[in-house]
Amino acid sequence: MLINPVEFFRNLPQKECPVCGENIQEQAESYVLECEGCIAKKLD
Repeated sequence: MLINPVEFFRNLPQKECPVCGENIQEQAESYVLECEGCIAKKLD
């Protein structure tokens, strides 16, 4: 049975930061795996 592609993507869980566990605000064409807070800490 094939699933409707729209329903498939709608049912995916939110992306979660592997460092702190915070949900990541996704943007189009973004492949970032960590949240902005963890990225900022790395740069400091």
